[in-house]
Amino acid sequence: MTRIINVYDQRDVQTGERRAKKLNWHRAIRQGGCTIIAGDMNAHSRRWDPRCREQRDATFWEEIIDEHGLEIGNDDDRPTHHWARNGEEGESTIDLTLATRPITRWATLGGSHTTGSDHEGIEWEFNVDKQEEADHVQVIGWNLAAMSKEDEEAAEKL
Repeated sequence: MTRIINVYDQRDVQTGERRAKKLNWHRAIRQGGCTIIAGDMNAHSRRWDPRCREQRDATFWEEIIDEHGLEIGNDDDRPTHHWARNGEEGESTIDLTLATRPITRWATLGGSHTTGSDHEGIEWEFNVDKQEEADHVQVIGWNLAAMSKEDEEAAEKL
């Protein structure tokens, strides 16, 4: 099974807390199958951006990467964010593609400002383990009336 989690993480203006910290990441990044976390992390680190001059808001994401053994799929040479403020322009990588399996292809799409925002469009690919996918049972529809106590306990553990 492949899980894709889309993220937009930013600091809460009232509390200063990173909203992504509220998610139970251990539960979200389950073992088995592939989990991909992609989105705007608003985090600056030399681990994924060689242009980074000042490390900012990266500790949380670095810990998630290390704790779960995630691969950083980004291409160091391709910034994902273009900015202009106070008469200066620059680029950085704050949009990440993280995965429990290697990303086999990663690219930004079409150059600066193709999305209508200051972020690049990003595409990525990964290889699927065909045997692992075949081992999973596809469930179509739900019959909660037939659910046993044992089924309920197993569902709560997910």
